[in-house]
Amino acid sequence: MFTGLIREKAKVIGFVGDLLKLQADYHPKIGDSVAVNGVCLTVVSVEQNSFSVELSPETKNRIALENYREEVHIEPAMRVGDRLEGHIVQGHVDTIGTVEKIIPSQKSYDFHIGVDPKFIKFIAPKGSIAIDGVSLTVNDVYTQSFRLTVIPHTVKETLFQHYKIGTRVNIETDMFARYLYHMFGNKHNYSWDEVDAIMARF
Repeated sequence: MFTGLIREKAKVIGFVGDLLKLQADYHPKIGDSVAVNGVCLTVVSVEQNSFSVELSPETKNRIALENYREEVHIEPAMRVGDRLEGHIVQGHVDTIGTVEKIIPSQKSYDFHIGVDPKFIKFIAPKGSIAIDGVSLTVNDVYTQSFRLTVIPHTVKETLFQHYKIGTRVNIETDMFARYLYHMFGNKHNYSWDEVDAIMARF
């Protein structure tokens, strides 16, 4: 389990076959779980200034693999008793999104990200979403895309600073939205306003 708060940007120093070798200030142990661009991976070897994680063929087929070249976001798994400061993130990528618009303003940037329409039902207005492991709040949801507002600090400290139109990103939708859909959506096709009304009764 993760929070979506990026610990640091690690440098990719090798990616051969299924092994991704990273250089970072963080020093894990063999067997530790680390989210790399939002993907939960297991540390399989540790050296003095680097460590390696292994990606299964299934994982490689489901993620934006081209973003594992120079720098990547990393976040160690939460420990029991850790303070939860972000959102609940599992490290399971649901789909790949594509940056469609980047609209700067004085105090923030609006990112519009396109996504396969079948995943829109798992993206809730004002709900959380993880983009390459960065947990953010969804502002608006459309038929085939959604809008995020990202503050300059987050842009500066993450790979968002390198995103441009057409960049593909790993997306993990809100865990609770997925659960609610499977509990109610398949049978009743509730809107998010109706789900909010149901939740407000408790």
